[in-house]
Amino acid sequence: MIKNIILILVMSLLDINTVLANPDGAKLFSQNCATCHGDNGAGGIGVPLALASFQSTISDDYVRKTIRHGRPGRIMPAFTQINDAEVEAIVKYVRAWNKTKPIAFSQELIKGDPVHGKQLFSKYCASCHGANGEGGKGTGVTFSRPRDLPIMAPALHNPGFLASATDAMIKNTLIMGRKGTPMISFYKHGLNEKDINDIVSHIRGFEKQPVSESATILETEQAILSVDSPYDLQTTIENVKNAATSHNFIFIREQTLDSGLVPEGTENPKQHIIYFCNFNVLNQALATDPRVGLFLPCRITAVEQNGKVRLYSVNPKRLSKIFNNSALNNMCDEMTKQYKTVMEEATF
Repeated sequence: MIKNIILILVMSLLDINTVLANPDGAKLFSQNCATCHGDNGAGGIGVPLALASFQSTISDDYVRKTIRHGRPGRIMPAFTQINDAEVEAIVKYVRAWNKTKPIAFSQELIKGDPVHGKQLFSKYCASCHGANGEGGKGTGVTFSRPRDLPIMAPALHNPGFLASATDAMIKNTLIMGRKGTPMISFYKHGLNEKDINDIVSHIRGFEKQPVSESATILETEQAILSVDSPYDLQTTIENVKNAATSHNFIFIREQTLDSGLVPEGTENPKQHIIYFCNFNVLNQALATDPRVGLFLPCRITAVEQNGKVRLYSVNPKRLSKIFNNSALNNMCDEMTKQYKTVMEEATF
């Protein structure tokens, strides 16, 4: 009997170790990637990973490094919280969509004329990838993306891309093109191999230039903005409404913080949340990145505790950093300033 119990325990531990050693790539993809890239890699905010012409021109190492480095400022985060085995499981799952023979690209740098490459880049690449390789505008397959493009052109002047793509991979992409996107083989443009080497040399030269504005991330020290109020709770709430209105916001509603979460009549009367909005800013922000709907319209929470009142709000600059979208930077920086102004005026 005891032998049987020990055997069952040993087998259970072996099963657990097997699961830990062999993470489920499909499950990890669903948890970490599918929201942007689609359940089957068909694309969404993120590029369509299952696209045959994409799969046939990349390597496993490119996927691996892209997961690790992300694309600073371009929505794709760096996945530093998952371990190497989990990264490999995702790579294996994503690459299972590849119907062609896997490619392993050389790590050697390609020599070319970057000056001539820049001229060719301006003529053949800049219309989609940006004059300085900063990438297309928008957030992928959403209403923020230009409708004349099937996907958002990736940023090439980006530390994550440059750390993930070898010169040989970039060259191969230029030669092969990406069927299903506006990018065609550069041979069809009439360019020869030397021309393509020159373009690759120019793109690699981005590494020696300052980080592109599209790859910058707002740095902020705090996730929550807060300020003490010298007034009682109700006066503070009214001050917030007045301050918001005086700064071109429209007051929407006020409610207890736990309204709808607890039985009616049992809400905490000492915790209130005030909603207000500038609809022009809201529409502009939604067009830039629909995820701002998570924290817009604006809201400030007033809390009374032990006779003292304090105001709280999210820090939009921190959210821009989390969303990893440089297009939100200026907007979120301005929103942080407005939040601070409203809270300071309400408590002055």
